Amino acid sequence: MSIPEELKYSEDHEWVRKEGDVLVVGITDYAQGELGDVVYLDLPAVGDTFNQKDPFGSIEAVKAAADLYMPLTGEIVEANNALPDTPETINKDPYGEGWMIKIKIESTEEYDSLMDATAYQEHIG
Repeated sequence: MSIPEELKYSEDHEWVRKEGDVLVVGITDYAQGELGDVVYLDLPAVGDTFNQKDPFGSIEAVKAAADLYMPLTGEIVEANNALPDTPETINKDPYGEGWMIKIKIESTEEYDSLMDATAYQEHIG
């Protein structure tokens, strides 16, 4: 299981990567492993806004279905529109091509409060 050091992590198993003033969000390798083979994904529209911990979409896999939770308060500036047609990408490359959304945030306080790789490793045991 991979937990890249350069990312931040939420308690709900989303990862966050800074790319300039935009944050990229996806689910962790641990989360996709627990779900099993992903077969369906519902993502929000560009312009939608969410508060931290709000559900922003849903994911269905062979083993389970789950909501996806916003790791940070912000506005959707891009969704990975290739994923609904190829949801298995999340299993193959959760930290790369399997990214889900890009968001713009108003405050960095929430970002600073996310877990680093070491804390996330402890969180999942």
